[in-house]
Amino acid sequence: MTKNITPRLQLLNEEQINNIHEYSLKILEHTGIRVESKTALGIFEKSGQIRRDGEIVYINRELVNQAISSAPENIEIHAKSGKLAFHLGNKQGDNTYFGIGVTNTYFQDIETNGIVPFTRKHMRASTALGDILEHIDMISTIGIPSDVEVQKLDLFASLDMYANSTKPIVLLISESNNINRVFDLLSHIHGDLASKPFCIPYVNPITPLVLNKATSDKMEATIDRNLPLMYSNYSMYGGTSPITEGGSLALMNAELLAGLVYSQLIKEGTPIILGSLPAAFNMQTMGSQYTPTTYTLNLACAEMMHHYKIPHCGTSGSNNGWGPDILASADLWQNHLTSCLGKIGCAPFIGGNFDSLAFSPSTVVLANHIIGQAKEFCRGFSIDENTVNLEEIHRVSHGGNYFTSPQTLSSMSKIKRKATIWPSFNIDSWFGSDPPNAEKHLRDFTKSLYEEAESTTQENIDVVMRGEEYIAKNF
Repeated sequence: MTKNITPRLQLLNEEQINNIHEYSLKILEHTGIRVESKTALGIFEKSGQIRRDGEIVYINRELVNQAISSAPENIEIHAKSGKLAFHLGNKQGDNTYFGIGVTNTYFQDIETNGIVPFTRKHMRASTALGDILEHIDMISTIGIPSDVEVQKLDLFASLDMYANSTKPIVLLISESNNINRVFDLLSHIHGDLASKPFCIPYVNPITPLVLNKATSDKMEATIDRNLPLMYSNYSMYGGTSPITEGGSLALMNAELLAGLVYSQLIKEGTPIILGSLPAAFNMQTMGSQYTPTTYTLNLACAEMMHHYKIPHCGTSGSNNGWGPDILASADLWQNHLTSCLGKIGCAPFIGGNFDSLAFSPSTVVLANHIIGQAKEFCRGFSIDENTVNLEEIHRVSHGGNYFTSPQTLSSMSKIKRKATIWPSFNIDSWFGSDPPNAEKHLRDFTKSLYEEAESTTQENIDVVMRGEEYIAKNF
C-alpha cells in the first residue's frame, strides 16, 4: 500500500538541468557580466579566479562551483517575535510560502476598484490585512507611499510594515544609500536583527547581464549585517532576454549564478535566496506581461535552484488584472497552483494589479483563498488500512450510508469551520431573488477584513511614533 499520494510537477530531467547549467557557465566564461561598482570589481579581482576587461568580468566555472558549495542549503526565517516561521531550502519539504507586495504606486479601492495614490495609511492597513490572512506568510514592501519625502520613503515604509505585522518582512529599498538607515531604524526599535532574522532585503540585477552599483551596494550592506538576502532577476523575454524559453532560462540562470558568486566572495557562507521573475514583453503596451510561459520558466528556475541546493524565490502572480476579476483569477490560479505543485520556495509578491502598479486588498483576499485551495489540492491523500477501513465498509454493507459512521463523525469534528467568501446557493434559492454577484461578495468580505486590519493599526501606533521620533532626530 502507498501512503501520502500527492500531485507534483517536474519539468526538467537530469540531462536538461545539466545542459542549462553548462549553457549558463559558457555565458559567464565567454560573455561575462558588466559590474558597475568599483568596490564590486575589486572584490571579484581579489578572488584571483576571474578575467576582467574594463567593467566586464568573466567568471570561470570553478569559482561558480565553489560558490554553489559554500552557500547554505537551508535558511531559517523567523517571525518578529523570534519564533521560527518557516524554512527555505532543504528543510522546507513540499511547502511553498507566499507574501504580499510589491512597490505599488497606487491603491485600488475595495468597493469601486478606483485607483488613488498609495499612502502610509494604505501601507499600515494593508500590512495588517496580510498579517490576518492565513495563507500569507510574509509581508513584502507593499507600496511606495506618496505622502512622505522621497528621501525618507524607504524609512517610513519599513517602519509601517514592521509596526503592523508579526510575520517576516521582505524589504525592497529604492535608494541604496537608505539601506543602512533602514537597518539602523529597525535595530533601534527591535534590537538584534541577525540572530533570528525576520527581515530579508530583496535586490535585483539588471537584465541582461549587469550587476549594477545599487544592487551590489545593497548586497554588501546586507551581508555586513549578517542577514539573509533575496537576489532575483526580472526579464521580459523578447525584450531584455531571448524570445526562446531555453535562451531566457540559460541567461537568467547565469545572472543568478553571478550574484551567488558575488555574495560568497563578500562573505563565504552568506545565506542567499535566488530566483527569477520572467515576463513577456508586450509590444502593444510596451511593458511586461505575465503569460503561461512565465509560470513554466518560474518552475524551471526553481528546479535549477533545487539542483544547486539553493533556497528559491519565484514569481507570485503579480497579474494583468483590472481588479479582483476573471483576468486576475487566471494568473493567480496558474501561479499559485503550479507553485504548490512544483519546487517553488517562496512567492513573495501578491496583490498587485496592472502589473504591480495598483495594490488591491480584494485581490489579496482572493489570492489567499486560491492559495488555500491549491495547498489543499497538493496535500493529496493517504492509502492505508486506517484510511480505507475495510471493517467499516463491511459494517455499512449494501445500500447503507456513512453519514453517522464513526470515521465520518471523527473526521467532521476535525474540520475547521471558518468564514467563507461565498455562501452556498442551490438552484431553488436562486429562483425568485436577485442573483448574487460573486465579486460583490468578495468585496464585502474584504471590506470586513480590511476594517478589522485598520482597527489593529491603532494598537501599534506607539511603535510607529517611536520610529517617527527616531527618523526625525537622525535623518
